[in-house]
Amino acid sequence: MALALAVTVSVRAQEPMNLHDCMEYAISNSTKMRIQQAAVGDAQIARRDAALVLFTPQISASTYAYYNFGRSIDPQTNTYFNTTSFHNNYGVSAGIDLFDGFKAVNNYKISKTGMLIASSQEKQVEADICLAVMEAYYNVVYYKRLCDVYEEQVAVAGQALKKAKRQEELGQKGHADVIQMEADLIDRQYELTNTRNYYNDQKMILADLMFWPLDEELNIVTEMPDQVGHDGSTSVIPGLTGNLLADEIVDFALEHNPGVQIASWQAQNAKRELNTAKWQLLPSLGLYAGWNTSYYSYQGAATAPFGEQFRNNGGEYIQLSVSIPIWNRMSRQSAISRKRNALNKATAELDQKRRDVESEVRRAIQDRDGSALAYEQAQHKAEVQAEAYTLNLKKLEQGLISPLEFQTANNNYLKARADEMNSLFKYLIKQAVVMYYNGVEYVNQ
Repeated sequence: MALALAVTVSVRAQEPMNLHDCMEYAISNSTKMRIQQAAVGDAQIARRDAALVLFTPQISASTYAYYNFGRSIDPQTNTYFNTTSFHNNYGVSAGIDLFDGFKAVNNYKISKTGMLIASSQEKQVEADICLAVMEAYYNVVYYKRLCDVYEEQVAVAGQALKKAKRQEELGQKGHADVIQMEADLIDRQYELTNTRNYYNDQKMILADLMFWPLDEELNIVTEMPDQVGHDGSTSVIPGLTGNLLADEIVDFALEHNPGVQIASWQAQNAKRELNTAKWQLLPSLGLYAGWNTSYYSYQGAATAPFGEQFRNNGGEYIQLSVSIPIWNRMSRQSAISRKRNALNKATAELDQKRRDVESEVRRAIQDRDGSALAYEQAQHKAEVQAEAYTLNLKKLEQGLISPLEFQTANNNYLKARADEMNSLFKYLIKQAVVMYYNGVEYVNQ
């Protein structure tokens, strides 16, 4: 298994990983998933144990042997004697509860629901991991693309400074303009360094979320999403048309969301536990049966052989027992009260969870639509600022504007590009959240 994992890491490191690859890797290697998978295993064991208690009897076998060196009773004559004796006993017994206040039945139902809860908790952990990986992934892509923009700006500023120094030598530019352009280059280099630091920091966060090996370089796809073009044409954002109504998404989430399902099953189990506690006030009925035999010998006396005694001393029994609770210091009544409180608590938590999910869905839809509109506006602003930047760059080369004026135009262009990318990634995350509440897992989007 370790070898296979090493091979996977080596192959992954050779080619860039997209968002889907990062999610799958995180799910496969996350310690949180391993912990939850262990919880699912415990739930499976609990269901098996509950089924065995409900459908099978309890069977046991026993044996013992001892020497008696003092006074004892002769089992044949029922009289006391002082001879050293050896006693050996064998027995097999079985028992089953015919009626235990439906405790075994309810425990079996609770264990089945517990299995569903553990599975849903595993899905919830998986969703949390995928969403965290998605946010970190887009942060890495954002800062990588921003680094590319600043690298372009540094290159342009360096060329402009070189040209300005040449123009200063020819007397076509003043020294103040050259100093201003040099300061602008240093400012761009400083911003590029800071952005690279942010990029490396976000990349480390993504690697930690994925549980990526510390000695391996994480290489991801950093291109902008394919569905949004940058050719100047108006792009259509997925999800703005043909969406389900908010009420339909809310209804679907309230029925299928793992958090709501877990709270609902926990309320069901609380009700079953309360019913079980109430039934414990009734008598319990059990059926038991068994067989045993023995062998004994006395020092200095003749006794029957082991085989003969084993057959002759054998005996069977069958027992029907009834246990009637009369007074147990109010423990059963106290248990009923605690289970009733637990049911009230579980019901309130279910109502709160349903309210939280409905609020989250409606907020996610609102955020998605708002982010979509903001992205369209940011995209248009970036196109306009890009055109303005190109024109101002030509004016700077022709000496029609000062370096300070060009720096203002350049800052507006950089801010527009950053806002465009930021609003795009915000929209993609919000859209993914809405799709998740509508039944599409993050890893399948």
